[in-house]
Amino acid sequence: MVDGRWTGPRPQTRYAEANRGYIGYQVFGEGDRDIVFVNNAISNIDAIWDEPSAVRFLDRLGGMGRVILYDMRGSGVSDPVSDRTTWHTVEENVDDIVAVIDAAGADRVVAYGDTEGGLFATMLAASHPSRVERLILVNTFAYLLRQDDYPIGIPPATAQALSDEYTKQHGTTGDMLSITAPSMVDDIRFKTWWTRYQRLSVPLGLAKTTFEWFGLVDVRAALPLISAPTLVVTREDARFHRASFGRYIADHIDGAEYRELPGSDTLPFHAGDFEPVLDQVERFLTGSRSAPHTDRMLATVVFTDIVDSTARAAAMGDARWRDLLAAHDNLVRAEVERFRGSVIEVNGDSSLSTFDGPARAIACASAIETELAKIGVPIRAGIHTGEVERTDAGIRGLAVHIASRVMSAAGEGGVVTSRTVKDLAVGSDLRFDELGAFDLKGVPGRWELFRLRRP
Repeated sequence: MVDGRWTGPRPQTRYAEANRGYIGYQVFGEGDRDIVFVNNAISNIDAIWDEPSAVRFLDRLGGMGRVILYDMRGSGVSDPVSDRTTWHTVEENVDDIVAVIDAAGADRVVAYGDTEGGLFATMLAASHPSRVERLILVNTFAYLLRQDDYPIGIPPATAQALSDEYTKQHGTTGDMLSITAPSMVDDIRFKTWWTRYQRLSVPLGLAKTTFEWFGLVDVRAALPLISAPTLVVTREDARFHRASFGRYIADHIDGAEYRELPGSDTLPFHAGDFEPVLDQVERFLTGSRSAPHTDRMLATVVFTDIVDSTARAAAMGDARWRDLLAAHDNLVRAEVERFRGSVIEVNGDSSLSTFDGPARAIACASAIETELAKIGVPIRAGIHTGEVERTDAGIRGLAVHIASRVMSAAGEGGVVTSRTVKDLAVGSDLRFDELGAFDLKGVPGRWELFRLRRP
């Protein structure tokens, strides 16, 4: 190490086995802490070392700890996605991060989310609080598009125009540097490297899909659930990864530090003058603030219930009903285990489970409904993602109550979710029908609910 920088050789690329393939990663640097760098889709961990400015950035980061660098699925040296016209879910990206962390032999990490990578770092911190000791979010957002309750977002028409323009320049002209790295737009050497780097990261068709997909991801509901000490850094004149996005994030994470720096460059690895950003990161990491102990976490809660169970029990008689309930219990437990959830309670004709990702929760509820229908048992399921607190007796919190009320809205059967669940499942092949806005007993406000569309 020289002057706080790691000066070792280029790291070896390895592969972590994840649920649906292999994720390429590297480990380098020195120190007692592990830092997982969560980048966006324009990433290639082999080609990044060909750019001197990126090497300087990584060398300095490696002086702060052992850095785990990886390519998200579909990017760089990691396995491709199955269809370039589709993408995967937030929770699948989080699963890949966990697989890389495990393969690198890390337990608790500093999650450093850069630009769009901040979406996944945010969800990692919220859904796996025991694995994240500190969270750093640089030039990122919790949601991109403008909504009535989110006026700082980019108007959808503008986002579409940017997507069209991005498609024209990906891997060819590099003209979008005028938005993401204005200080480098006239640097021919850097621009030549950058366009090649884009081509080595993702193919053109997937690049357009990725750009548009990032505009659909909404992790705002996760922000209040983050307990790890958090640093949010933005550039005050950024044109795309706007400072207002960072201020929103910092305002919604309890105790988050916010630092707004001069400049407009937001390209990952901070093309241009990245030293002020890493000054803030180093100050944050070498401080003495410790993470508070908490049992709060973000979870997707699933309630299921046999429809008209009282009438069915009376019609079947006690012995047959007991046998059916035993079959129900066994099937529910097996499906929850298959989809990597946790059974909190199976109580006769109902069940309560939690998952660390909404798409798996929905798929599990659908599988339970399908399998029980084969033996003539209709169920209804309610799903909501929110804060839960683990106790010796199970779980508690408003999210549990909401999931129960959502299940009641399912009526005579089917899988019904809150809008939070639907929005967090973006990128999956799940389809929903809008049920409308409901008053949920004991829950403030009106709640938009959606029924899972059967195949």
